[in-house]
Amino acid sequence: MSSPQTDEWSGKVALVTGAASGIGRATALAFAERGVAVLAADIDEAGGEATVNRISELGGRGAFFALDVANEAQVSAMVERCVERFGGIDYALNNAGVEGDGSVGLADLDEEDWDRIMAVNLKGIWLCMKHEVPHMSQRGGGVIVNSSSVAGLRGSRASNVAYSASKYGILGMTKTAALQQASQNIRINAICPGLIDTAMSRRALEKTDNVSQVASAIPLGRWGEADEIARTVIWLCSGQASYITGVALPIDGGMST
Repeated sequence: MSSPQTDEWSGKVALVTGAASGIGRATALAFAERGVAVLAADIDEAGGEATVNRISELGGRGAFFALDVANEAQVSAMVERCVERFGGIDYALNNAGVEGDGSVGLADLDEEDWDRIMAVNLKGIWLCMKHEVPHMSQRGGGVIVNSSSVAGLRGSRASNVAYSASKYGILGMTKTAALQQASQNIRINAICPGLIDTAMSRRALEKTDNVSQVASAIPLGRWGEADEIARTVIWLCSGQASYITGVALPIDGGMST
């Protein structure tokens, strides 16, 4: 375990969707390193199981749940499994998402692709919050972090309109949910990663002619790392961020500045 467990994290439970790779995996491992029990969820069973195996290698407690976050019955079952296995939910990173094809223009986007992107990226996060909040309320509070994107803060030629719309929608949903749940001591924030070195980001950019253009637009001059996003999620869930809710936090090397 590379980070010492503290009383703040002792006995806590985190649910992480999109945990098979990238930001989700990095965050699941960061929670586990602090002694937090983790339910890692993803549609990718092999990747999700690999994340849980890594948690075990670190000496942590983890379990995997396979699901499509656009399916409410499966989301409900995921949350119930987390509660049954670990006793509750204290933290959630709602991170599962699909990137869409950034090379597809407005007039060429298929309705089927629009519906799938919105179902996973936007509806999926709503469903997760819907089923997480009651259990957090029973625990006396909790913290939810929703994964949006720098594409939810500004237009992007590297994204298609459905992806951008879903990521903008996450921010509005996060802010309203934060206001509604504040009286229950549930803090809800969104992160807006920029160009992060993950397989999903590379797949998305490879479909466009904008790789060098997007990379050159980063003021800090480099791609971000998944571990950097994970550390930010941990901070938002910690007592150090106890007075922060309803925020859309850019983690983008200055791209949205």
